[in-house]
Amino acid sequence: YVWAKKKNVKVIYVSSELFINEFIDAIQHSNLVKFRKRYRQVDLLLIDDIQFLGGKERSQEEFFHTFNTLFDGHKQIVLSSDRPASEISNLEHRLVSRFEWGLTAELQPPDIETRMAILRKKARGMQIQLGDEVFQFLASRIRTNVRRLEGALMRVASFASLSGKELTQEVVEHLLKDILQEEGRHSVTIEQIQRRVAEHFDVRVADMTSKRRPASIAFPRQVAMFLARELTKASLNEIGEAFGGRDHGTVLHACKLVKKRMAEQDNLRQTISFIDSSLQR
Repeated sequence: YVWAKKKNVKVIYVSSELFINEFIDAIQHSNLVKFRKRYRQVDLLLIDDIQFLGGKERSQEEFFHTFNTLFDGHKQIVLSSDRPASEISNLEHRLVSRFEWGLTAELQPPDIETRMAILRKKARGMQIQLGDEVFQFLASRIRTNVRRLEGALMRVASFASLSGKELTQEVVEHLLKDILQEEGRHSVTIEQIQRRVAEHFDVRVADMTSKRRPASIAFPRQVAMFLARELTKASLNEIGEAFGGRDHGTVLHACKLVKKRMAEQDNLRQTISFIDSSLQR
């Protein structure tokens, strides 16, 4: 993105692990001058997983001075971490304070629409063709990690290319057994969905299973059914049972209705995407 806007900008993107390893190598081979030139003479420095600097005193010292040099030169620094700077263990206070100088943005897991878009774009880039049902299955079952999602797509695409076999859901599940098991550790329950939807639409959790049918209650219940089908492995019958003993036809109707309204109403689509993302935090 930066290079598309400004072609002459000097950018470095590395993980904190690579930064640390290069720093250690520079010390061992007396190449600190070259190392510092590499990292301190850039327009934009991006470092991923900065939390791994915690506990590494000499690397922290080096990065402290690198940060100051870039900051004083009015250059840009972008850091990512899996936690706020103040929660990184064994990170020097002077680094914590500097990390908090800039804008902090929390990145949420992508919602199902975004996951579908990522998969389709990646597939186009790889020049592979997969059915919508495969994209839907991957996007609905792998929710917490984009890298894992892309890895799953590559595995499925490689199998399809080499075997020439049709990709049924059973085949995909078998191929991705280990990934799906890992993903299952972050699985969402129907009860969690019911609580979150009830909270968002300001209705009682008991209304999720009640027989009451005013629109102000019925539609949130339908949204919860839709999310239960998208985010859990429960069957239509199991979902219906969790919503007060409703039959599978009622659940199917709810899912179709919500999908239709999402296609017609941007606000509703954004609302459901927000609930989806919040369930995965």
